[in-house]
Amino acid sequence: MPMLNVEIDVDLYRLLLQAARSNGLSLQDECLRRLDGGGRRSRYLEALLAELQADDVQQRARQG
Repeated sequence: MPMLNVEIDVDLYRLLLQAARSNGLSLQDECLRRLDGGGRRSRYLEALLAELQADDVQQRARQG
């Protein structure tokens, strides 16, 4: 499976984590919520979401 590496701004990543916790969501769900919110699509969020989804697929493959 191809690997996707995304460089992210640490401060923005922390803000996303904080927002996810505040909203009771996973980081992946927070990204989806923001992308579904309309407005301008964020390439940063789309790339981060792709990486999170790839990690999720790899973890599920290892588990079973």
